[in-house]
Amino acid sequence: MSQFSSSTSVIQSANIPARLPWLALLALAMTGFICILTETIPAGLLPLIGEGLHITKAMAGQLVTLYAIGSLVAAIPFVMFTGGVRRRPLLLAIIAGFLVFNTITALSTSYALTLAARFLAGVAAGAAWGMIAGYARRMVPEALRGRALAVSMVGTPIALTFGVPAGTLLGDLVGWRAVFGLISLLALVLIVWVLWKVPDYPGQPAGQRMTVGQVFVMPGIRPILMVVLTWMLAHNILYTYIAPFLERSGLAERVDLVLLVFGVAALLSIWIVGLLIDRKLRLMVLLSLFGFALVSVALWAGGTSASVVYAAVVIWGLTFGGAATILQTALADASSEEGVDIVMPINTTVWNLAIAGGGVAGGILLELGDVKAFPGVLLILLLMALIIAWSAKRHGFPRKQ
Repeated sequence: MSQFSSSTSVIQSANIPARLPWLALLALAMTGFICILTETIPAGLLPLIGEGLHITKAMAGQLVTLYAIGSLVAAIPFVMFTGGVRRRPLLLAIIAGFLVFNTITALSTSYALTLAARFLAGVAAGAAWGMIAGYARRMVPEALRGRALAVSMVGTPIALTFGVPAGTLLGDLVGWRAVFGLISLLALVLIVWVLWKVPDYPGQPAGQRMTVGQVFVMPGIRPILMVVLTWMLAHNILYTYIAPFLERSGLAERVDLVLLVFGVAALLSIWIVGLLIDRKLRLMVLLSLFGFALVSVALWAGGTSASVVYAAVVIWGLTFGGAATILQTALADASSEEGVDIVMPINTTVWNLAIAGGGVAGGILLELGDVKAFPGVLLILLLMALIIAWSAKRHGFPRKQ
């Protein structure tokens, strides 16, 4: 580390608290909550959005796709070009983007304008994911960085567990446009919160940051990213089109309940992962992928049975809930301390490439064939992920963590 870097670290360490700044970290968590909620809320509202914009369900699914594309094209360039910008003004600009673009989505009657707003909201999300981890780590001493990162990321599972099912229920009660309006209101509250409690920091000199290429070639990084791609592609094919998929089992009117069951199981998974991740990371990856593969088989064989679907959804939630924590921890372990702030945007890019791919692939399957094809495609992807994870015994997902 350079002399400038060392002196900067000393100065910063003298100005940060020796305990977690909960309100500041939770503001970052709320940013993540809005990112995930904005991204995933259409999954439970596809029929309503389709009716409101006079489009097919497959076309409505592209609202998820365009958001994901915006995130994946923005995450890495954002880190490269804004690393020297002060942190709080940048964060406020990102949150303001959510306020504007979700408001446009709530008011628009044009499919093209709605797609554009969703793309730009995705750009804001990619920018947010590119800075949340580094921002949280700068707020605390080195000994508390892991806990600070965990707190700042807690908005993601909460959004997946309660936000999407609640949004789906609200959409049925007050309409899908009102749901996006409420997300805009949350963004407005968050702007005030950030101004009130989140400290500002200068950007980092370019010489202190590793390049994307340097991080990408580190041992273990590429196998983990391939698992991220295949695992999340399988997840998002099913999650994005869960509403039409449930029609086979007569649960089309119970999307909110199905997503709530999924979310509660996912929340339980997060708790389990938190207990075991320091000792059993490799085992949890393999069990999660194997369990999801079994879900695919169950849906293939018994997708017309409501009881089978509910059981499969529980297992699906248990295998997915801790996925983000597991995969981010594996990436952080595989990268150096200097590479963490770069590897997370790379992960965001790959993750959102999978989300976009899930929207496109699921839409194609829906238009050309039938939702009955979903489980077979999922099974192929999950077996690929399982083979990659199993093979990465030395780097990526080693036997001992």
